[in-house]
Amino acid sequence: MRRESRSIELRKLMPFSDRAGSSKKYRTSDSIHSDEDPLIDEELAESSPLTGTRRPTTKKRRTFKLNCWPFVRSPRKQNPRTIPFHANDKQKKYTPNIIVNQKYNIITFIPLVLFEQFVVFFNLYFLLVALSQFVPALKIGYIFTYFGPLCFVLLVTISKEAMDDFQRYKRDKEANSQLYQTLTPSGLRHVPSSKIRVGDMVILQKDQRIPADMILLRTTEDNGSCFIRTDQLDGETDWKLRLAVPSLQRLPADDSLIQVRGEIYADAPHKDIHSFIGTFTHVDEETGVEQREPLSVENTLWTNTVLASGSAIGFVIYTGKDTRAVMNTNHPKTKVGLLDTEINRLAKILFIVTLALSVTMVGFNGFHGLWYIYVFRFLILFSSIIPISLRVNLDMGKTVYARQIENDEDIQGTIVRTSTLPEELGRIGYLLSDKTGTLTKNDMELKKLHMGTMSYSLDTMDEIMSHLASAFEDQEPGLIQTGTGVVGISGKGRRNISFRIKDIVQALALCHNVTPVTGDHGELTYQASSPDEVAIVKWTEQMGLALVARDVSKIQLRVEATGALLDYDVLHIFPFTSETKRMGIIIRDRQTNEVTFYEKGADVVMSTIVQYNDWLDEECGNMAREGLRTLVVAKKRLSVDNYEEFRTKFQEAELSLHDRNARKQAVIEEVLETDLELLGVTGVEDKLQDGVKNTLEQLRNAGLRIWMLTGDKIETATCIAVSSKLVSRNQNIHQIAKLKNPVDVLNELDNLRSKVDCCLVIDGESLQLCLDHFQDEFVDVATLLPAVVCCRCSPTQKAEITRIIRHHTQKRVLCIGDGGNDVSMIQAANVGIGIVGKEGRQASLAADFSVTQFSHITKLMLWHGRNSYKRSAKLSQFVIHRGLIISVMQAVFSALFYFAPIALYQGMLIVGYATVYTMAPVFSLVLDQDVSEEIALLYPELYKDLTKGRSLSYRTFFTWLLISVYQGGAIMVLSIILFENEFIHIVSISFTALIFNELLMVALEINTWHRIMVIAEIVTMLIYIGSMWLLPTYFDMSFILTTRFVWKVAVITAVSSLPLYVAKLIKRRYAPPSYTKLT
Repeated sequence: MRRESRSIELRKLMPFSDRAGSSKKYRTSDSIHSDEDPLIDEELAESSPLTGTRRPTTKKRRTFKLNCWPFVRSPRKQNPRTIPFHANDKQKKYTPNIIVNQKYNIITFIPLVLFEQFVVFFNLYFLLVALSQFVPALKIGYIFTYFGPLCFVLLVTISKEAMDDFQRYKRDKEANSQLYQTLTPSGLRHVPSSKIRVGDMVILQKDQRIPADMILLRTTEDNGSCFIRTDQLDGETDWKLRLAVPSLQRLPADDSLIQVRGEIYADAPHKDIHSFIGTFTHVDEETGVEQREPLSVENTLWTNTVLASGSAIGFVIYTGKDTRAVMNTNHPKTKVGLLDTEINRLAKILFIVTLALSVTMVGFNGFHGLWYIYVFRFLILFSSIIPISLRVNLDMGKTVYARQIENDEDIQGTIVRTSTLPEELGRIGYLLSDKTGTLTKNDMELKKLHMGTMSYSLDTMDEIMSHLASAFEDQEPGLIQTGTGVVGISGKGRRNISFRIKDIVQALALCHNVTPVTGDHGELTYQASSPDEVAIVKWTEQMGLALVARDVSKIQLRVEATGALLDYDVLHIFPFTSETKRMGIIIRDRQTNEVTFYEKGADVVMSTIVQYNDWLDEECGNMAREGLRTLVVAKKRLSVDNYEEFRTKFQEAELSLHDRNARKQAVIEEVLETDLELLGVTGVEDKLQDGVKNTLEQLRNAGLRIWMLTGDKIETATCIAVSSKLVSRNQNIHQIAKLKNPVDVLNELDNLRSKVDCCLVIDGESLQLCLDHFQDEFVDVATLLPAVVCCRCSPTQKAEITRIIRHHTQKRVLCIGDGGNDVSMIQAANVGIGIVGKEGRQASLAADFSVTQFSHITKLMLWHGRNSYKRSAKLSQFVIHRGLIISVMQAVFSALFYFAPIALYQGMLIVGYATVYTMAPVFSLVLDQDVSEEIALLYPELYKDLTKGRSLSYRTFFTWLLISVYQGGAIMVLSIILFENEFIHIVSISFTALIFNELLMVALEINTWHRIMVIAEIVTMLIYIGSMWLLPTYFDMSFILTTRFVWKVAVITAVSSLPLYVAKLIKRRYAPPSYTKLT
């Protein structure tokens, strides 16, 4: 049982404390919620016996914040609340139950969107340029030529924001207007969700969304239970059992709730969805005595969960912003890709180039008169150097990449949740992966059972079946007598093998939180939070002891050998948690009236609870080395006096409002967890996902350094690392474990420095010691290793490691996981990938990319990542080149005409240049590919070049800058040399040569032609030629239709572009790219 169920499946919720010494300081569970949730309720943190010394510290820290920062405005203070039934003032006191996910409203939309847009350097610069045209001294050309492109860019972006926010508004309106029935003294009323208030009694039907946080008062089930689906709240796909308030469930009818005199106390609203403390106080109508019943999280229905069975009545305790769902809605920091950061840097360089060029032009003419006015005029003339359309082109390109990824049939089910990051997939240096459910299937199968003197594996399981059948058949005639005799000796004498096997199989069939559910078509399925649980229950069914039925108060088993049904009363259940690493249940056998406490859990905690033995640690280690997940099973018979003592003390602890968990824990440890009889150890196998071996091998060949972060023990993790080929054949494994002081850390790091090509395996405690005392030294060494396995790793440690690697190496880090415990790591990474798995959708929903299996990331990175990065790099450089070349032509033109700031191209020419005349061919570069898919996947070594960032660097930028200077200068100088009598001919010759040059340059840059590229080139050329007739101001058709015009344009275009073709051929001949050797 790797992870915490957190489903309050049955009867009593009772967190244990972890007795393992190491866990006093470190949280080492791989639970889905161990550190992930907001987490632990303040009361829970104070109450754990392990943290008893922290209680004063917590209080002191709270006081410090209040005393030291009185001038800081604190958030709205949350207080506990007492809500009477049928209160008249319930409408006014608490926050309204309105769902608001919109970013804007009618008033704030325009100001906020404009602010967000003009924070971007490109947009702000062009706004200032456009506004400068209202100053007469700075006016150059037509105002619309400056406002046109800016307005187009803003229109596209604002329209996208408006559409997104409108969709959010529609979702909010739909949710807020959903009708619900409320129970009132005047009868049933239908009210929209937004009108529900604290204190309302809401009637819920099957498959209906729960609109506010409620206490479950009654259900249609006689036993007061119902199931809810929580996948929209915590991402878990299993159903959770919830219990009605016992005294209200016993009322004869729903209408009787109207006559109830009582009130509900609820603790202050907080984020932890797995914690709630409350009481229901009411007056007994018969005796007139006030009675109080404890309420815990098992009595709650949280917002956005769905009622999965029957119907129910809930009492609203929190609404709107006070609900758990809203309080847990966080907006993680927007991730910005490295390519976007690099382009922002280049934009600033371009601005410096523009400023330097403007000052130079004025300088050549002499700084006399109003020279600064001329500087500004030149800045406006050269404004196209900074391409305003670049951001739009890149955003549209990212959208194309996202659609290509989602439509790839080889990786079906892949979802792009963050469309701004596809280029990042092509530059990953480190891959950090979860183990269970990510590298493995989370598809469990019980492979081994060890009972001290006996061990059973898959090929001998039939012996267990025969022993079990024999045990039940032998005990049939005198069931009660034999059962009493067997339990009575409590393991202190030798017993028949059959009865020992019966004990452990029966324990496994009873000690769990699995509930059998019959589907619509009569099929029986098992619902549980952990796949381990389901695997074990399925195994007991195969062995001949099947779970038939279960509800709040009873469990029914069927003996396959005899057909007999065994009934048990569930007295208490203590669910599995990440802190306790174990679960327990108290059962009363209806046939013998015996009360038994069963417990199962991780060996690290169970070894301190069970009776002394000399084989447990060794066998657990052996199973772990085989890659099996171990679970220790034990039991304790409780006498009537023992149980009554426990029940009385436990009820007292449950009613306490302060330190409730600590008091319940004290009772558990005092009465139950002493001297348990060890029944045996189970070994469950988690199979590797399909294609994991090949995927890890390919990624390692691609130059990625791979880390596996898991909550499992060292032996299991090491075994999975070897079997998954995370550790290659020739690599040694260097293990660091159980370090206690900094001196040991230094010694281990010294040893590790000499082992460059090995796999490091380190446990959570040692890892934390390294990070606390020698973080830089440890990261220096570890980041150079090809593979690292971190075991017993908490979610907080996973996220911390991610951030440290990012900061230390400055490389792009990709994290992949499938459970809620991986969310922190995924959000901390440059790129987060979530796998839709059996643990639910929480990781998938929080990730930037969602996949259905681990092997899909090979194509996602090596193919789609490569294409996205290469294409965006080429597209951005080409858009920059397009702006530079026309600015160089403007500079040459001004220089030849006495450095006068006169515009070469105006009006529709300057607007059309970046749009209809060049946009389609340039944007078609998003379909280019330098190598075929087969080559990219067959030779993952090609990926190493991408991580160096050579496709877009200062070197390539300045290369394109020089190309722009050459081409712009050549076109303008030749146009001047071939000057005709009228000025209009210079414009038509140079602009036509410029357009043809750009079309040829696009063709020069294309590696693999696509039909859309061909169409874009041809259609653009036809549009340009056709527009000549429509723009007589700029084109004299009588001259354009002459041979003089044709040959002059042809000469200018050839001079500007042919040398680049020759240079490209020479480079390919003598210094070809690495991929050309493979094609």
